[in-house]
Amino acid sequence: MVLSRKTSLVFNKKCKTSYCRHFCLLMNNLSFKRMSQYISFSSDFTNFWIPCIVINNLINSPSWKSELIAKWAWSLFALPVSGRVFLALRRVGVACVSRSLLMISGWFEVQVWIMGNTVTRDDFEWVYTEQPHYSRRNIILAKHPEIKTLMGPDPRLKWVVTAMVLTQLLCCFLVKDLRWKWLVFWAYVLGGCINHSLTLAIHDISHNVAFGNKDALRNRLFGIFANLPVGVPYSISFKKYHADHHRYLGGDRLDVDIPTRLEGQFFSSPFRKVLWLILQPLLYTLRPLLVNPKPWTCLELLNAAVQLLFDAVLVWLWGIKLLVYLLSGSVLCMGLHPISGHFVAEHYMYLKGFETYSYYGPLNYITFNVGYHMEHHDFPSIPGSRLPQVRKMAPEFYENLPQHDSWTRVLWDFVFCEALGPYSRVKRRLPTDKEK
Repeated sequence: MVLSRKTSLVFNKKCKTSYCRHFCLLMNNLSFKRMSQYISFSSDFTNFWIPCIVINNLINSPSWKSELIAKWAWSLFALPVSGRVFLALRRVGVACVSRSLLMISGWFEVQVWIMGNTVTRDDFEWVYTEQPHYSRRNIILAKHPEIKTLMGPDPRLKWVVTAMVLTQLLCCFLVKDLRWKWLVFWAYVLGGCINHSLTLAIHDISHNVAFGNKDALRNRLFGIFANLPVGVPYSISFKKYHADHHRYLGGDRLDVDIPTRLEGQFFSSPFRKVLWLILQPLLYTLRPLLVNPKPWTCLELLNAAVQLLFDAVLVWLWGIKLLVYLLSGSVLCMGLHPISGHFVAEHYMYLKGFETYSYYGPLNYITFNVGYHMEHHDFPSIPGSRLPQVRKMAPEFYENLPQHDSWTRVLWDFVFCEALGPYSRVKRRLPTDKEK
């Protein structure tokens, strides 16, 4: 549908709060001849109500075919924001801009309802059992003790990561004179993929597979080096919280990989789930601070200092564009991007009773085999480069498990399937120290 034209704007000054009545015509060359929508909302800043949107579609006849009424009060983020902007703009006389904002946001609300219904789940999948990977590890090792030979550091990892960091620095030099639109384009297509891959290298390094468990400090320092192109300090904090993710998988207030209740309640429609995917970098940053805050460590401060120094030197040498290239690549590629499908594919409950899933597709080649996630949780000390061998050595423990064949399809199903949403996670009430 294309927004064709706008009509009148009427204010009722006699009311305690002003009302905006806005009409627009929506045209669709394929199936709809004409669509009109009526929007009415209260502009009281202390009690801002979502408008009632009624859509009447005329399909090949003069009679109205359908009617749709939007939800009350904050049913969509875009409309309240644009409404507030409208009120601010109206005060300074920019009426035409404010009308356009209302028409766009109203049209967007229409699309939200057309896209599908809200998620049917209203809570997490609560269980009272221990996570399955401890017992699986013992059973698999009892039958296939040769898997222990795969444990230990990966001597090639440090060279691969170093090459990726240098490649990203070369890319910075090559894109420094590009126009902004092409800078963002290459950040999404190339630079973001490298940065996302580096975050997964940091994931491997957090398991001490770069230099081995006996040299943990070198692993932490190398993680700080791998962190440089990402643009924000990430490596040390990730290590601190990721250990809890493995130890207390699904643990209430311990595994910060699980969305909050606010996320589960708000991001429940198809459009909002798309927004949730876009906001993944921000949510992954804020969630640990809100759910399970921990004191800063000296290594975290070092990580932050080194990263800020690197960013400052980059801006001083080549300008702000390069920092925008790195940061936008990290944000965009860890948001709505095919590679980001692994965030959802790993633990979201696509099939009841299963909380960890593997993906064996080609994107594993550029993501350090993070798709082999069932194998990784069974054996966290095995480097990603050797996880395919785990599956080959013990096929009876992996071949018959549910698995994903496309991360893009994972994202599509997550958005449009009513049974899937941020609440689609297995969560555990772990016993407290007193209960133990």
